[in-house]
Amino acid sequence: MSANQSVEFNGAGSGSVAGSSPEEEETYAVCDESDLKDGEMKEVNVGKHNVLLVRCDGVYSAISNQCTHYGAPLSEGVLSGHRVNVENNKVYVSVKKKIQGQPKRIRWMGVRDQSVFHTVILLGGGAASLMCAETLRQENYGGRIIMVSRDELLPYDKTRLSKVMNAESESLLMRRMEFFHKHDIEVWLKKEALSIDTMKKTVTFDDGLIQCYDQILIATGCRAKCLDCPGADLENILMLETPEDARSIHYSCTGSRTVVVGTSFAGMEVAGYLIDMASSLTIIGSSEMPYQKTLGPEIGKVTMMVCDNNMLEERGVTFYMNDAVTEIQGQNKRVKAVKLKSGVTIAADVLIVGIGVNPNSEFLKGSRVKMDSKNYVIVDEYMRTNIADVFCAGDLTSFPLKMAKGQKVNIGHWQIAQAHGRIAALSMLHKEVELNTVPFYWTVLLGRTIRYAGYGEGYTEFVLKGKFENMKFLALYLKNAEVVAVAGLNVEPAVSVVAERFAEGRVITKAEAE
Repeated sequence: MSANQSVEFNGAGSGSVAGSSPEEEETYAVCDESDLKDGEMKEVNVGKHNVLLVRCDGVYSAISNQCTHYGAPLSEGVLSGHRVNVENNKVYVSVKKKIQGQPKRIRWMGVRDQSVFHTVILLGGGAASLMCAETLRQENYGGRIIMVSRDELLPYDKTRLSKVMNAESESLLMRRMEFFHKHDIEVWLKKEALSIDTMKKTVTFDDGLIQCYDQILIATGCRAKCLDCPGADLENILMLETPEDARSIHYSCTGSRTVVVGTSFAGMEVAGYLIDMASSLTIIGSSEMPYQKTLGPEIGKVTMMVCDNNMLEERGVTFYMNDAVTEIQGQNKRVKAVKLKSGVTIAADVLIVGIGVNPNSEFLKGSRVKMDSKNYVIVDEYMRTNIADVFCAGDLTSFPLKMAKGQKVNIGHWQIAQAHGRIAALSMLHKEVELNTVPFYWTVLLGRTIRYAGYGEGYTEFVLKGKFENMKFLALYLKNAEVVAVAGLNVEPAVSVVAERFAEGRVITKAEAE
């Protein structure tokens, strides 16, 4: 799927490929019109190409189905330029011939060449490091690749931790050990970097090992913030960082009085997951509405009791907003109650904390690697730091976002980390490709998925299509009379369509939004 495939929608809402001609396309009947009801999706094969067929208000659209993560667009594009027509109760999808037959999942990957004396170290075992390693081998890099993780697991899908909290660790792995062996990617687990010497090009690890490198990727990510108040060291205060943490939350909260601190994505997803498991559930937020810092107060209201068809309060969840924890009271070293700034005391058996993250960059202090005031590593559009042969990717970075006119941002999204890893690998090989990705993420709450694309920080206006109370809406965020972000519930593929416009650098005006 390429970033330059432009998708337009006519007045009826049916997809068409801008600039393509019938000679460039092949068309296939993929299903009967009756096979898909309104609001449903279906995987179909268009020749050798797999796509997701969506029907919304009687209109069909075809979306690339190559991403492995819950419908999020790939880093190099959003829609794949399919055209859909319905004739004689049959649904036909046209696909560009140059797309036809492209591999679906894993590209060709090389192995190590023993005659190449060059080493790349990847610090961190997340999405950015894995994508960097795979891209290096796909680009026929023959040197040594060492991926180092402080986890005891191979790279796993962290997006699922708050969605399937009792999952076995093995089921979350993105690649199995056979994959790393096959492509000569060394994986060092349960090992943590203590310092880096960019002059000598060495990394010192917690077990005393000093390893030399020729190029290095720093992708150590972030860790969850702890509460800073009396009682914060009591037992049964849980944070979600690993599969083991997720299972602890699942089993500890079953039948328990549970308090969740934090009303952004992680906190709200955990609350939604536990709603039918905990004996009582209390959510504490520092803002007026959930999601306020990310999705804005308008969408935050969807989760509060402001409309008849509400999502959480009808399930017996209690919210304390514009509040904060000032003390955690305990008995026998375990949480007994939580006291709030407002003076309210809440009985609790388990306290779950999701109040943000801190960067894992302590080991860089004293090095020459430049960081910002919050200790995030500063990189350019090629994921290069200020030091030659030192790259950084993922949640740890402060990077220039092209769609925000190059503004330096920190975005802890899975899809962003993957894009970073790929760009870093290409830069290591001097095949420099400028980072041009549209932030895209999603959150699941009580079976409903809200998708978001763009960068809406500092938005000044808000255009709403649909109605919150109907649980079907498209929200467009504007700044300087231009759309800068979009969020949607039950309106796919609308969010993906807007994201494609962003990826192409095309402006959506206020008039278009309205």
